[in-house]
Amino acid sequence: MLRRSCIMAATLALTAVLSGGVRASELTDSLKKGTLELKSATALAFGPEGILFVGDPATASIHAIGTGDVKGDSKEAVKVEKLADTIASMLGTTGSEVTINDFKVNPASGNLYFSVTRGKGTNIGAVIVKLDRAGKFTTIELKDVPFASVKLPNASEKSRTEAITGLAYVNGKLFVSGLSNEEFASNLRSIAFPFKEASKGSSVEIFHGAHGAFETRSPVRTFTAYEIAGQTNLLAAYTCTPLVLFPVETLKPGEKVRGTTVAELGNGNRPLDMIVYKKDGKDYLLLANNKRGVMKIKLEGIEKIEAITKRAGPKTGAQYDTIDALKDVVQLDKLDADRAVTLNATGTLETVPLP
Repeated sequence: MLRRSCIMAATLALTAVLSGGVRASELTDSLKKGTLELKSATALAFGPEGILFVGDPATASIHAIGTGDVKGDSKEAVKVEKLADTIASMLGTTGSEVTINDFKVNPASGNLYFSVTRGKGTNIGAVIVKLDRAGKFTTIELKDVPFASVKLPNASEKSRTEAITGLAYVNGKLFVSGLSNEEFASNLRSIAFPFKEASKGSSVEIFHGAHGAFETRSPVRTFTAYEIAGQTNLLAAYTCTPLVLFPVETLKPGEKVRGTTVAELGNGNRPLDMIVYKKDGKDYLLLANNKRGVMKIKLEGIEKIEAITKRAGPKTGAQYDTIDALKDVVQLDKLDADRAVTLNATGTLETVPLP
């Protein structure tokens, strides 16, 4: 029996190696304790075992932090008014000195994490803040914390704040959007985790229907992963507002990749945040915008939509409904199968039903 157990264990281990699988414990073991010098904190994403990925465009780096926050089953709704003031009070400053750059729900615990800039101009600092489901705010200590970092080799110097515009962890890889210093500046890259090094990524090109032209220098503003016929794709939204599909298998280091524009959602608009969710057995994209509200886009058959390759007006391609109940939402993330957490322009953070 012992020999059979050993053989089975060895077989499972070999299978994991051959399939490229990595146990969650191996991911956390790859993090080493030390002091993380966080110069900036913008885009966030979660991986397995409560590992938090933080974009640090000031140093053109991505940091993976072991939060140890791996359990939680609270069903309590979230409601905080004047979020910036609440966080500022904890940090010993005022709401006008606090900028909330991003927030994400930790799927392992249901707790919320915020990337925060404290201060203005050159006198700024970066803080990661946690809100647990009991309503308690704390800052994440960056001294003697398990972490790992990787530096982007070709991040934009001219537009450093846009060197990292979005993050998403999918199947052992961290996907990163932003601007590079390449001629085709718009960039999408995948970085294997545990970190070794970051490639130069793929230079991405899109057709912008509202402008009637191909574009290579506009960054992806927000994106999310979506499975189509068993293949992972990135749904990416750009300013003014094309929605573009990128199969991740095409995103190879050093390649120039042209995405498929599947919708024009209206010019004069900046996309802010997006999530994919399921409702009544169908998949939807929920996209927050600064001028055109929150859009609910049906994803069924989106890969079959004819690519937009000539000048096009609003509501060309994939169609959407505007969700009036979510007016002025600037950030959102999925809390569970039925609810999202939103942050609106007045600073109210709250749980809402998925429409």
